[in-house]
Amino acid sequence: MKEIVLNNRKNGMLVLILILILYILATIGTIFGGMELDRGGSPLLLIIGIVVLSIGWLPLCGLKVLKPQEALVLTLFGKYIGTLKDNGFYYVNPFCASVNPAAKTRLSQSGDVKHSSAASPDIAAAVSYENTGKKISLKIMTLSNNRQKINDCLGNPIEIGIAVTWRIVDTAKAVFNVDNYKEFLSLQCDSALRNIVRLYPYDVAQGVDTTGDGIADEGSLRGSSEIVAARIRDEIQERVNEAGIEIVEARITYLAYAPEIAAVMLQRQQASAVIDARKMIVDGAVGMVEMALERLNENEVITLDEERKAAMVSNLLVVLCGNHDAQPIVNTGTLY
Repeated sequence: MKEIVLNNRKNGMLVLILILILYILATIGTIFGGMELDRGGSPLLLIIGIVVLSIGWLPLCGLKVLKPQEALVLTLFGKYIGTLKDNGFYYVNPFCASVNPAAKTRLSQSGDVKHSSAASPDIAAAVSYENTGKKISLKIMTLSNNRQKINDCLGNPIEIGIAVTWRIVDTAKAVFNVDNYKEFLSLQCDSALRNIVRLYPYDVAQGVDTTGDGIADEGSLRGSSEIVAARIRDEIQERVNEAGIEIVEARITYLAYAPEIAAVMLQRQQASAVIDARKMIVDGAVGMVEMALERLNENEVITLDEERKAAMVSNLLVVLCGNHDAQPIVNTGTLY
């Protein structure tokens, strides 16, 4: 289906003025035609006036007003004749019907939600209202999908939510190629999100290839959110091209482990942090001990045999790596 743009029919004001003039003339004709014949009345003029007043309202059905960033898809007896996209006052065939299969669809997205809600996306969707108009919005809109529970590439269940900004670029495809372009977009967002998330681990993991080139990398949902969002956008765009929709941007709005494993994963992260901290402390302590021994040998402050060096190294490591402050013991006698 190819879009046909009708921008040469901005003559609504002229038609409206002509209809008003016609109604005025018909009213005058009816009045004069209804006079008695002996006073100059005309039955023909009376009949014409009545007919015009009876059916003269039909051309008013062809008057269409569009605001900026609005479109109207028109069909005539089931045949697509074109789309009004530019703002203005139009006049079209009064028998034309406007089509918008998603006019009454309610989703948790801009344009469908009447009031903002600070609770959950489900509540925000519940306060949405039905837009009974047939006009199609060409503005950039935001679709906020509900959180989904998906397994990452390691099998860990996570909860993730995305916000997709989109707009319609081809009204004919949006109306005629899919049954309901809003529901179609929402379903494709869910499918694309699952396909991309299952390729990444939540945190950086060894031996995981997230790009498909056969080489392990450090990609993760938490650390590579920009890359993941870009891949989700491209995946959705590929799926909705036939619906005449352009995906402007996709962003991750929520990311966390599923509640059933959140506590275990928190302990794992804490243990990993403790190990890393201990490793840093030990590396620093060994460096300080080496420096102390070198300085003692360089300045010839004291000469220590191997046994005394081992005792000194042991004492320094205990002091430097301990969790608590050292309690010094003063030796008033000899070492032996």
